[in-house]
Amino acid sequence: MNQVYEKVVKCYESIKDRIPFKPKVALVLGSGLGNYADTMDVKAEIDYSKIEQFPVSTVPGHAGKFIFGYVKDVPVVCMKGRVHYYEGYPISDVVLPTRLMKMMGAEILFLTNASGGINPSYGAGSFMLIKDHISCFAPNPLIGENIEEFGCRFPDMSTVYDKELQSAIRKKAEECGIPLAEGIYVQLTGPSFESPAEIQLLRTLGADAVGMSTVVEAIAANHMGMRICGISCVANLAAGMTDQPLTHEEVQEASNKAAPMFRQLVTESIASF
Repeated sequence: MNQVYEKVVKCYESIKDRIPFKPKVALVLGSGLGNYADTMDVKAEIDYSKIEQFPVSTVPGHAGKFIFGYVKDVPVVCMKGRVHYYEGYPISDVVLPTRLMKMMGAEILFLTNASGGINPSYGAGSFMLIKDHISCFAPNPLIGENIEEFGCRFPDMSTVYDKELQSAIRKKAEECGIPLAEGIYVQLTGPSFESPAEIQLLRTLGADAVGMSTVVEAIAANHMGMRICGISCVANLAAGMTDQPLTHEEVQEASNKAAPMFRQLVTESIASF
């Protein structure tokens, strides 16, 4: 058995008796949505540290647990705290939670994150529907022996982000009166913020927002045939676009301020899937 696949199976086997239902949606909570579980009808929680061989998030503001509950009537498994490549984990561990949630039965992956705004029309606290992505420098999680149990060797990446899910999110944003931009998200490795020259490069490539997560998770989920959607909260303007230095505290603060509308948009969107 492939070692990467075997590790996911071991994680699943160690918790399967504690999973209260088959989830429809797998929700990954980025910065600013850490308290989203408070709005759910929670049925169970599983700490990452209690899962055999599971990578544990070390980032401030990222708790480490799976939350199982209902968003309105939709069964959801929610990642309260994600794992990042810059924490030193191999890329197969970074996407292990995504693969594990698929193994639990989740059909839809809803990705959220905090990002830096590259598009000059974005301000801090803006929301961006992810229409497509660019991966820079983070290794592709499909490198190595293909895991046939998950998907084919050369998966198509033409429509990673499901158009029907995008339409549902657009509709709910309009109904709730929440401004929603649309654009291209790019993932770099972190943990350093980007230099002004790098941001200029990314603008040239066509990126609208930049962060340190999400794309590798989307690649792994697409490989497994999941339907994927994503919303990015633009927590700050990227390097070189203002005179202000960038800090993690600034990202956290802006994300927290935007959290009430973010929670509403995520909830209404999930209920419409």
